[in-house]
Amino acid sequence: MSIRDVYIVDAVRTPIGKFGGALAQVRPDDLAAHVVKALVDRTPALDPARLDDVYFGDANGAGEDNRDVARMAVLLAGLPVSVPGVTVNRLCGSGLEAVIQAARAIALGDASVAIAGGVESMSRAPWVLQKPERAFPAGHQQLHSTTLGWRMTNPRMPAEWTVALGEGAELVADRHGLAREQQDAFALASHRKAAEAWAKGLYDDEVVPYPGVDLARDECIRDATSMEALAKLKPAFRTEGGTVTPGNSSPLNDGAAALLLVDEEGLRETGREPLARIRTSAVTGIEPQLFGLGPVAAVRRALEKSGRSFADLRTFELNEAFAAQALGCLAEWPELDPEIVNPRGGAIALGHPLGASGARLAGSVAHQLAAAGSGTGLAALCIGVGQGLALVLER
Repeated sequence: MSIRDVYIVDAVRTPIGKFGGALAQVRPDDLAAHVVKALVDRTPALDPARLDDVYFGDANGAGEDNRDVARMAVLLAGLPVSVPGVTVNRLCGSGLEAVIQAARAIALGDASVAIAGGVESMSRAPWVLQKPERAFPAGHQQLHSTTLGWRMTNPRMPAEWTVALGEGAELVADRHGLAREQQDAFALASHRKAAEAWAKGLYDDEVVPYPGVDLARDECIRDATSMEALAKLKPAFRTEGGTVTPGNSSPLNDGAAALLLVDEEGLRETGREPLARIRTSAVTGIEPQLFGLGPVAAVRRALEKSGRSFADLRTFELNEAFAAQALGCLAEWPELDPEIVNPRGGAIALGHPLGASGARLAGSVAHQLAAAGSGTGLAALCIGVGQGLALVLER
C-alpha cells in the first residue's frame, strides 16, 4: 500500500474572543459550524457530499459542545447528513491532533477529502456537579468549573503532577533561570507582532468574522501595552518570588479554526492550488508538571522523521501558553533562529482557545508558506498533563 500525499487547500479561523467578550454569546457548536461552512463556501468547486469525514478538536466537551461537536458542526453548517464527524481530545493539542488524524486517514487511503479543526468556548464552559455516592445527600454539593485545569483529580495522582498550570510555568522559569523581565519582554513582542500583522492585512486571508458579532480582530491584542504596564501586574501563582503574571500568560478565550485537507484526487476536484503539504508529525510525553517543555522532544522527533533540521525552517508557530514555557522551549533549541518563531504574534496576544489553537497554528503556518512561495514550516504546542505535539509542513 502506497502512502498518499496530503495537501492543505485552505485554512480559516474566527477572530479570537476574550473570556466574557464578543464571542461569549455564541455557542461552541455554532462557532465550529461557522468555520466549517466558511471553508466549504470558499471552495465552490467541491461538492460538500465529497467530504469523507470532519475531525474536530475540543478540550472540554462538558457543555454545549455536546459530546461530538464535529458532528454537530456538520449538521448546523447545513452539510449533507451523509458527512460524518468525529471529535478528538488531546487537551491544548486537540485542534492539531484533529489535523494529524485527518491527514493520516487521507495518507492511508481511508479518505480523500476531509475537514479538520478545533473549537473552544471557555466563556461558556459549564460548571459540573458529580453524582452523590448515595441518594438524597443532606449536605452541600460542590460545583467544578470546566474552564481550565485540573478538576475532580484522582487522589492516586502524585501531588507534584497536579500543580496549577501557572505553577508549572514557574517551574520551567526556575529550571531555565527566566527572569520576570524576560517573560514580560517576550509578551510585549507578541502583542507588537500581532498588532503589526493585523495592520498589514496578514490575517485577512484566514480570518472569517462570526456573523452578527462586532469582532473583526483578535480581541486580546494590546496595542498600547508596555514594559512599564506589564511590570505593574502581580504574579498570579506564587506570592513570593513569582514571575508568571496575567500579562505574560495566554488569556482565556473563545474561537474556532478549520482546514480543508485533500489527496491528489481531491485537489483536482477543488480546482485550487494548495497552501502546503503535510510532511510528518510527532507526539511525546513528559512529567505532567513540566508540561510546558513538552514540545522540546516532539519538535526534534518530527524534524528527524521529516529529514529536516531547524536550519531548514522558514517559519515556526509555537503556542505561547506562557512566556516562561515558550522561552524554556527556545532555550532547549539553541540551533533555532528565534526570529522565525511566531512572526505574526502568538497566543499571549492572539489568544488560546484550547481546542482550536492547534488548528490555528497549522493554518497559520500553511498561509505563511503560501505567502512565501516555498519552504518548510512547523507548528507545535505544549499540552497539559505533560505532552508535546508537532507538525511539519512544506511547500
